[in-house]
Amino acid sequence: MKTALVLGATGLVGRTLVNILLQDRRYSEVICLVRKPLQSKLFADPHDKLKPVVVDFDSLQDYQGYFGVDHVYCCLGTTIKQAGSKAAFRRVDFEYVHIAAQLTRAQRAGSFVWISSVGADAHSGNFYLRVKGELENAIMRMTQLPHAAAVRPSLLLGERNESRTLEDIAQKTAPVWKLLMQGPLKKYRPVHAVDVARNMMARQKW
Repeated sequence: MKTALVLGATGLVGRTLVNILLQDRRYSEVICLVRKPLQSKLFADPHDKLKPVVVDFDSLQDYQGYFGVDHVYCCLGTTIKQAGSKAAFRRVDFEYVHIAAQLTRAQRAGSFVWISSVGADAHSGNFYLRVKGELENAIMRMTQLPHAAAVRPSLLLGERNESRTLEDIAQKTAPVWKLLMQGPLKKYRPVHAVDVARNMMARQKW
């Protein structure tokens, strides 16, 4: 039986992932590091596996003991609009995730999987994609973190707690995207959160 640690459990993918992990017989415990107490109605936990821990992400190093698990899943992410500035966005999407990877390495967890983005490129002219690419480079260059993997979804489909304009449009036009995006463009199709969550699980070291 394995133990999972999830960061970003209240987002679209994180919430979906946690619910899948709670139903997976291979896991005996699912620890979630969160900013505030979880709403129990968001999760089905019939086997009492869910262990939420309220933390200060600006002091994530203080909680490094929680990273000594089998699998670390990092679903942290925001938008520049939500964060309020490029600096605040970078703090969440780069710094928090990078620190989580460092703590995973320090505590010798089995593996680390995080959400990046299709098109991530450290040399991109797009700030969002550049940050995602810089993070990929930073984590993949880390020594003694051999089982690290990035999942690169396009626009996400699923029921969010908040509205995101591009993803709302993608939700409504998904059948059209599927028809138009063939061959090399297939990777840019909008993707359901459940597929991203299952892809993250598949990338872990079992």
